Amino acid sequence: MSKLNRWFLALALLIAFLPELAQAQSGLPDAGALASQNLRGYTHMFIAYFIAWGLILGWVVSIARRLGRVEKALRE
Repeated sequence: MSKLNRWFLALALLIAFLPELAQAQSGLPDAGALASQNLRGYTHMFIAYFIAWGLILGWVVSIARRLGRVEKALRE
């Protein structure tokens, strides 16, 4: 593929995707709307994540303790 053909291909792709890029840029909300948002409605999600991480941490600790017991039994 010649250098000129690559330039034409790149230009054609840019022209083809230019309307989508402009539309994506115009869909951004204004800064005032983003600043007025808060996370109070997501309290249940924070609680759920806290519980999930607690369960995962407990599971890891449980596995570590059981592995320690198995290692101790194998040493004896």
